[in-house]
Amino acid sequence: METIHIFHTNDFHSHLEHWPRIEHFLMEKKEYYHIKEEELFLFDIGDFIDRWHPYSEATKGRANIELLNNCGYTAVTIGNNEGVNLPHDDLDHLYDKANFDVLNANLFNANGSYPKWVKPYHIYYTKKGTRIGVIGLTAYFSNLYTLLGWKITEPFSELKKWLKLLKKEADIIILLSHLGIHDDENIAAHFPEIDLILGAHTHHFLEKGQLVGQTLIGAAGKFGHYVGHMTLTINEEKAVENKKAILYDFKEIPKPKNEQKQITDFFEKGKELLNQQITILQEPLLHDPFHETNFSKLLCKALRDWCQTDCAMVNAGLLLGSLSGVVTTFDLLNICPHPINPCVVELTGEELEKILLETNGTELTRREIKGLGFRGTVLGIFVYEGIQFKNDQILLNNQPLEKKRTYTFALPDMFTFGHFFKEILADKHKKYFLPEFLRDLLKWELEKQR
Repeated sequence: METIHIFHTNDFHSHLEHWPRIEHFLMEKKEYYHIKEEELFLFDIGDFIDRWHPYSEATKGRANIELLNNCGYTAVTIGNNEGVNLPHDDLDHLYDKANFDVLNANLFNANGSYPKWVKPYHIYYTKKGTRIGVIGLTAYFSNLYTLLGWKITEPFSELKKWLKLLKKEADIIILLSHLGIHDDENIAAHFPEIDLILGAHTHHFLEKGQLVGQTLIGAAGKFGHYVGHMTLTINEEKAVENKKAILYDFKEIPKPKNEQKQITDFFEKGKELLNQQITILQEPLLHDPFHETNFSKLLCKALRDWCQTDCAMVNAGLLLGSLSGVVTTFDLLNICPHPINPCVVELTGEELEKILLETNGTELTRREIKGLGFRGTVLGIFVYEGIQFKNDQILLNNQPLEKKRTYTFALPDMFTFGHFFKEILADKHKKYFLPEFLRDLLKWELEKQR
C-alpha cells in the first residue's frame, strides 16, 4: 500500500497577511511526510494573484510567483485574476522564473498554440512508480481573453479530449479546476475516471470534501482561510483503495515567529515600488459614498472621456478614500483597488431611463457587494456625467431624453455581470476596455491636470 498526500490552496487573492503562516505550515508538512517517506504534492488552483495588494501590483504578480517557488509548489493552474486582470505581456512573462508547472488545457495563444509556459497536463511519478496525471482548466471568459490577445476554449470539450490520453498514461487523474462548484459537480458526474477534483473560483469550501460518484471534490474557500489536504491510499494494482479530504483552518495554524514582520515587509516593499508621483493637487479630492463629490464626478468624467460616449455612470462606493497634496501610484491603488474595467453599451432612451430611475433611487446605495471585482463594501450613490435630473425629467447633455434614440453609455463592467439590470443588459453587446482598470483612468485624468 502507498499513501499519497495532496495539499491544495485556491483563490488566495494576494492576501499576503495570511501567507507567512500558510507557508510555514506547508513547509512543516512537507518535512513531516518526507520523514515518514510518504509522497506529497502541492497545488494552487488559481487566483493566487490579485492586484489590490501593493506588492502584487508593483511586480504585476511576479512577487507572488517567488512565494510559490519558495514553498515548493508542484503545479498551478491560472484563475481569471491571472488570466484577464493582467495585460497580455505581463501574463506572458509572469511565470518566467517559476519552478513549478503551469497546467491549463484550455488557454492558448491567439494562433491556437499553447503559450511556452503552459502544459495541458503533466504526469508525476511517485517513488513506487504510481503515475499521477494532473490537468488544469480555467473559467471560460471567452470575450475578455480575446480582447487581451489570448484564446480560451470551452473547458468540458477540452477535458474530454485530453482524458483519452490521460487514461492511457496515468493510474490516478487529478483535475485542477478554476471553474466553480457547479461545473465541478457536473464534471464529476460525467467523467468518473477523474479521481480528484481540486476546485476554485466560486470561493466554496468543502470541509471533508464532496463525493460525487467515485470522484472526490475538494475546495479551500478563499483568501487563505483554509488549506486543503487530501489523502490517497493506493493498492498494489495502482488503484485508489481509499480517499479522504480535510481542511485546516488558518486560525488554528500556529504562527511563525516573525509573522508580522513578513506581512509588513510585503506591504512596505510594494508601497515603495509604487512611489511614483502622478500629480500635486491644489485642492483635495473628497470621498463620500453617500454624497456626490468632486472626486466621484472626476472619476465619472474620466470614464466618459476615455470611452468617448454620450453619457456615463459610476457608483461612489468605488472610491475608498480621499486624495490631497502629492498623489502617487500607491495612493491610487489604495483608494481604487478594484480590477474593474470600463465598459460601453448601446441603449435606447427607454432602456437608459429604466436604469437611471433605478440607480437614482435610494434602494441600491447601501447595498453591500461581494465579488464582481468590487473591493469596497457598499455601492454608494450613483454619479452621472452627461445626465441631468431636472423637474422630474431626465436630460441627456441638457436635451430631453428621447426614448427611441440610441445612446452610448459608459459604466464599470461590474454592472454587466451578476444581478444588475439583467433584463436590460443581458442581450446587449458590451464593449469592454482591457487591460485598463478604473484607477488607470483616474491616473490619466490627473496627469492631464498637472
